[in-house]
Amino acid sequence: MKKIFLVILFGVTVIKAQQKPNIIFILTDDQQYGIMGCEGNEIVKTPNIDKLASEGIQFTNAHISSAICTPSRISILLGQYERKHGVNFNSGTSVSDKAWEESYPVVLRSNGYYTGWIGKNHAPIGNGGYTSGLMEKSFDYWYAGHGHLSFYPKERHKIFNDAIAFTQPEIINEAVNDFIDPNERNLNGAIKFLDERPADKPFMLSVNFNLPHGASTSTMKMNPEDDAIYKTLYRDLEIPLPDNYIAKKDIKEPKLPADLLRAEDRQAGYSYVDTPEGTIERYTRQLQAMIGIDRLVGNLRQKLKELKLDKNTIIIFTSDHGLFMGEQGLGGKSLCYEKTTHVPFIVYNPLLKKKQRGLKSDALVQSIDIAPTMLSLAGVAVPEGIQGKDISTLIAGTGNEVRTYVYTENLWSTQFGNPRCEAIQNKEWKYIRYYKNNTFSASKIIATAKLLGIPQNKILYAVHDPDIALYRDFVESPLQGEQPVYEELYDLKNDPKELHNLIGVSENTSILNELKTAWKLHIEYARGTENPKVYRYTNDSHPNGGH
Repeated sequence: MKKIFLVILFGVTVIKAQQKPNIIFILTDDQQYGIMGCEGNEIVKTPNIDKLASEGIQFTNAHISSAICTPSRISILLGQYERKHGVNFNSGTSVSDKAWEESYPVVLRSNGYYTGWIGKNHAPIGNGGYTSGLMEKSFDYWYAGHGHLSFYPKERHKIFNDAIAFTQPEIINEAVNDFIDPNERNLNGAIKFLDERPADKPFMLSVNFNLPHGASTSTMKMNPEDDAIYKTLYRDLEIPLPDNYIAKKDIKEPKLPADLLRAEDRQAGYSYVDTPEGTIERYTRQLQAMIGIDRLVGNLRQKLKELKLDKNTIIIFTSDHGLFMGEQGLGGKSLCYEKTTHVPFIVYNPLLKKKQRGLKSDALVQSIDIAPTMLSLAGVAVPEGIQGKDISTLIAGTGNEVRTYVYTENLWSTQFGNPRCEAIQNKEWKYIRYYKNNTFSASKIIATAKLLGIPQNKILYAVHDPDIALYRDFVESPLQGEQPVYEELYDLKNDPKELHNLIGVSENTSILNELKTAWKLHIEYARGTENPKVYRYTNDSHPNGGH
């Protein structure tokens, strides 16, 4: 009798596991809002993503928390602001094992999900960061490279060598098929804890592009074996420059004071924005890359349908941040303007009724909401350390908006001239505050490197132990009374491009005071009360740590 009861109990457990939804999370890189058809772009053709949006919910007012790759991606993984998790390119830290235990992939795996990670990882996890091995061990399926992939991932990462394709979207597509379909060609390079995905377990797959990222699109070579879309598409069209584009030679009054945003120290990889020709070429490549991403989404949905997984698989699509393309003379990211913080965000949930799908929402949502929402949709308890909001009822079109304000921050202030800044905004107004930028100059470092024959990247990107203290001061000083040296106020309703700074207009005093009060509450919440759960991760502690 006891054996029969155990068999029945096991059967019930399997059924419950099968009833849990599968989740696929697609994260693009450097994808500013407005380069998909469903966002109003009349040049690019993204029919599969557009269809995903029309059959799910498209959030038109979604924002990241930090507009730079590593902190943004860790914020997504942990559901926390950078001020709490404490990891950036300049922080000298990596995510500790204890903090990682509360990441969405680990929590889902410990609650019965079969998990996979494909594509790019730009989050240093564990003692030793990219070389710790903790990230790889945290998934049932791993087919990814740490850091940048380039448009041709085989040139940088051996793990991709057995893929048939050479270009990034197509290699990632091969891995997606390998993960989902046991009958697909087996990728020998993939790290698998089981020979194939268990049919009786729900799965969670994270698909991470390094596109349409500026660095990856710069490596596009239009090789003979490349798909035609990456060589000729859109090249017969007259591609317009972005709205409010200003070439470097035509800048008469910089967007920000020159001693605050030191444009002469900007990373060389963004110099394409200095000329109309360079900008149009890079924008064309971005749009071509979007076609590859869109095609993967279409192939993915077809594969799910073939395997009869489509009615139980939730798909989430977003980007880690946006990118300036010469608007107002700006290049790169790492600021708190809409161009860098406003991102696409689509959720397709086939478990909802048809009347609950095909929605658009202008609710303020944020990247830190992704982790708690996925856990909620999976029926899993949300860890206390998560700061994001569960927006599952918003996705269903039944809930109230979860926040009145969005808080964003940039703590990546280095020799590349980016200032520390923070922003608070509601649907109509945004307030940005900047702090003194006294970091050493990249151009001076490069001049010295050339003089002495020192590899530039080694001297520019190395982080040493004293930098940990500097970064911690960046985090704490505004909470301890450091005053801004420059401020901005934008009427987003009437000036969505943030062209006119209204900080000194007297009739805006009331809204400015309201936003300053909200800023103080949000920066305190973003910081939290605990010490960051991080490991020391510098070129001193881990000279071979894959920084």
